[in-house]
Amino acid sequence: METIKNTRVRYIVDARTSRFTVQAFATGLLSAVGHNPTIGVRNFSGDVNFSSEAIQGSEFRMSIKANSLSVQDDISDKDRREIERLMNERVLETAKYPEIVYEAPLFSITRMGESLYTANLDGSLTLHGVTHRLPVTARVAIFGTVLRASGDFTLKQTDYGIRPISVAGGAIKLKDELKFCFEMVAREQE
Repeated sequence: METIKNTRVRYIVDARTSRFTVQAFATGLLSAVGHNPTIGVRNFSGDVNFSSEAIQGSEFRMSIKANSLSVQDDISDKDRREIERLMNERVLETAKYPEIVYEAPLFSITRMGESLYTANLDGSLTLHGVTHRLPVTARVAIFGTVLRASGDFTLKQTDYGIRPISVAGGAIKLKDELKFCFEMVAREQE
């Protein structure tokens, strides 16, 4: 009788080769002249325990330095600095809430094919001092000692006590809903 190997492997997120972005959407009277900023997350870390033979993974955790978010769009340096200042001071209040954390203590895994999986994370996000449940689905591929995960999710800023920013007397403002996209690369820890 063959024994099924059920070892969990710990992977560490490689932020240098990973991509994590936030898309905001403009609304309001002058939204056509405004833009929908794409924000890049630069400073984050994370780890995950994963077993390709099991139907469960455990302990996914990701931490983001809130002041590491930066505008990715091709705009003037002056506009970039102003958007980032507003984001840090008025939106995220990074001096008061320096860290954003997502934790999923347990998640389900479905094998989709050779080295391909779907992971359903039923985790919680702590943002702006508020914690809420946030389910996330990721497509996962494992190639040797490298795990790649990709997906997207949305959230409402107001759920986390954040008032969507508005400028020009409210003629241009950002919608409450933000879209997050990720392409994470994690390497097996030895």
